[in-house]
Amino acid sequence: MRPSGEIVNSTKETLLLVEDDPGLQKQVRWSLDAYDVQIAGDRESALAQIRRFEPAVVILDLGLPPDENGASEGLATLEQIMMLAPGTKVIVVTGNQDMGNAVKAIGIGAYDFYQKPFESEMLSLIVGRALRLHKLEQENLRLRTKQDDVATQGIITSDPQMQKMCRTVERVAPSDATVLVTGESGTGKELFAKALHQLSNRAENRFVAINCAAIPENLLESELFGYEKGAFTGASKQTIGRIEYANGGTLFLDEIGDLPFSLQAKLLRFLQERVVERLGGRGEIPVDTRVVCATHQNLAELIRQGRFREDLYYRLSEITLSIPPLRQRDGDAALLAHAFLEKFNTQQGRSIRGFKPDAIEAIENHPWPGNVREMQNVIKRAVIMAEGYQITLDDLALKADQEEAEPINLRKVREDAERKAVLRAMARANGNVAMAADLLGISRPTLYDLMTRLDMK
Repeated sequence: MRPSGEIVNSTKETLLLVEDDPGLQKQVRWSLDAYDVQIAGDRESALAQIRRFEPAVVILDLGLPPDENGASEGLATLEQIMMLAPGTKVIVVTGNQDMGNAVKAIGIGAYDFYQKPFESEMLSLIVGRALRLHKLEQENLRLRTKQDDVATQGIITSDPQMQKMCRTVERVAPSDATVLVTGESGTGKELFAKALHQLSNRAENRFVAINCAAIPENLLESELFGYEKGAFTGASKQTIGRIEYANGGTLFLDEIGDLPFSLQAKLLRFLQERVVERLGGRGEIPVDTRVVCATHQNLAELIRQGRFREDLYYRLSEITLSIPPLRQRDGDAALLAHAFLEKFNTQQGRSIRGFKPDAIEAIENHPWPGNVREMQNVIKRAVIMAEGYQITLDDLALKADQEEAEPINLRKVREDAERKAVLRAMARANGNVAMAADLLGISRPTLYDLMTRLDMK
């Protein structure tokens, strides 16, 4: 049985078999000898391998421990695989009389199923078909990604701040500078990280992402730096870490603010020396990996609290990109809403023609605490639920406790701006009209006329 997390350098296609029965493991391996079949005996080890190399095809027995005679553990594993790697084709294994769970698995997202006892030729046929479909989908994705030479094409914006960020990405990408991307959750930090990779001279090599908050502390070190055979119980073979796996490419460390303090010194040493040392190893391995980090946290505050190393912060932030939240991006809410409508119209087979006026006004006025990610979910739900030819306010199901919408009529906008300016000037001048007029850059009679027109007593 191969250890969880082993990275394979075989020229064969790699599959993952999630099965706890040693006899069935051998049988499947024999039936699929044309493939390199990795083995996982339970949910935890299966998910570890999914995170590491995202196999094109997974063969999943629904009867996994601790529910070998049921399907609850297998179905839970399937749901997590679909969340981690939605493009993976999962073929589930069921008992002869267990059609109900097979149908349930297909509903969750499984590609196909077969029943025990299986025929070798049939299993090989299903696996081959799944692999071909996966390759076609990946090729389509690659073509869609490269249809435009501009790597930042996925960033939809008309906001000057965001456009400035895009230009910065284009200037910084060809360098090897370590980049820190900051911003609230859902603002698109990983999109910027991928753009940095695609516009660099590393674009043909791997972009490897790891979420520092999603992996338990006791596993994160081995995930990042790898381990040698015998480094700990269960380490039966040498395994390279994500830093080494990204050699020649880009390593994206998401939620770097959650990196355990005990690992920060080791990451700092890599950034300084550009070498890694695997767990249980004694030799230094040179690695040419560019590092891009992201966080929604205030690293300066974490430094003040003693939870983040100041010297590591300076190494990570050679270049800093601060992504503004959606509520601060002028005009982008409506622009993104139309873009997502077009996207989900295609995905869901709908033909909805835009938004009702009150719906688009609500979109512009909503604070979007979840940023672009929240909007994407809201528009997708609205497209699915809409009964008419346009998205209505009810379809959006946004909370009603919103501030009054900002006016779009130019006369009203101008009046509001003038009113605010006069109020600020009068407040600064403590009610002195002559001084307020000087602050506004107008004459005292003009200010009196303006106050009369705006009905300001």
